[in-house]
Amino acid sequence: MDIRRSLAVLVLAFLPVFAPAQTTPAAKPETYGFSTDRLNRLHETMQREVDEKRLPGVVTLVQRHGKIVEIKSYGNKDIAAGTPMTDDAIFRIYSMTKPVTGVAMMILYEEGKWHPSDPIAKFLPEFADVRVYKGLDSSGAMLTEPPAHPPTMGELMTHTAGFTYGLFGTSPVDKAYTAKNWMAAKDLGDMMRTFASIPLLYQPGTKWVYSVSMDVQGAIVERITGKSFADFLDERIFKPLRMTDTAFYVPKEKRARFATSYGGGPNGSLVPISTPDGPLADYVAPPGAPSGGGGLASTARDYARFAQMLLNGGQLDGVRILSPATVNLMASNHLPARLLTGEFSIGRETMQPGHGYGYDVSVYTDPALVDEPVGKGTFYWEGAADTWFWIDPVNDLVFVGMTQRMFGPGQPPTAALSRPPLYGALVDPKK
Repeated sequence: MDIRRSLAVLVLAFLPVFAPAQTTPAAKPETYGFSTDRLNRLHETMQREVDEKRLPGVVTLVQRHGKIVEIKSYGNKDIAAGTPMTDDAIFRIYSMTKPVTGVAMMILYEEGKWHPSDPIAKFLPEFADVRVYKGLDSSGAMLTEPPAHPPTMGELMTHTAGFTYGLFGTSPVDKAYTAKNWMAAKDLGDMMRTFASIPLLYQPGTKWVYSVSMDVQGAIVERITGKSFADFLDERIFKPLRMTDTAFYVPKEKRARFATSYGGGPNGSLVPISTPDGPLADYVAPPGAPSGGGGLASTARDYARFAQMLLNGGQLDGVRILSPATVNLMASNHLPARLLTGEFSIGRETMQPGHGYGYDVSVYTDPALVDEPVGKGTFYWEGAADTWFWIDPVNDLVFVGMTQRMFGPGQPPTAALSRPPLYGALVDPKK
């Protein structure tokens, strides 16, 4: 998976054909406290983004009390081909991979394999002598110093260990990530050696910086278990939860369901940056270095099963993945007040009073304080191609949204757009 390559490749011609919305019959919304009429506001919002050509196509899924209230599709999987969007479409979920990686880590936490206070180097000796960036010398070379303390597993789980991404920053450390092309690593061991050769961006625990931490976690899963990261996810999460369309690649027999990815072209127009087949094809084979930070493809239904398992306290359909206490630990804020100042963010996600970060998910600790209608303790994350989900324990609700519109100019804030009409439709939350 190479986000930079996907962003860079732009095909300029496309045919602006948009299919009408499609709905899969589900439970009557009123049964679960929703107004059918008011849910139309959500439909109108999503259809508007398609009609005004900010999104190619969308799937939204609303689930309450463990039942699908509705799953609805809009627009197209591929604009030029005029292929209608369907509710079984497969999407690149990019950073929505992170909570899945978090669950893998919490499975191993429950087994006593790691503790938040453990140093990362306990599992990845490559980081035993890691240094920390502290500026440039007169020749422009990086100056470094030892870490005040070795970065810990708890810091790794919360984007506070000192890593960065190389995609969003301009520091010398970010430029080193880019120069070493870590996304092209042949396997996760190779990737870790690359990261260990670059200084940490900051002293561990002193900042929140969106980072490769979940890719590091994938390597730790491999070191602890002796299994490939992909195999561990398949055996311990995907197969037990019957997530049949979730993997690090899309096999040939499913390619017709794989949605085309789009970026922003001239004047905000949609231009394809990958296609299910042909010269821009991607996800065609299992990767050598599966990305725990952004490598999975999935469907709305599959991801809703994953989210429902978390909402249920770690179990679904009689299969237990985690305990309720472990899910609560994962979905609780772990950032100290000194980092919740509004100084640290990625996109629209700002660490501030009322909004913090748990283990591989963000959490609303006081939704009203940050102008959100969700229930207290709602946790969530989003993906680079505008996929999004949230889990609301207070309202016993799961929402999943899928589209394929890469971040950058013209990308609409789909998560923010979807929440007011969805909660405006929940007129009887006691049902």
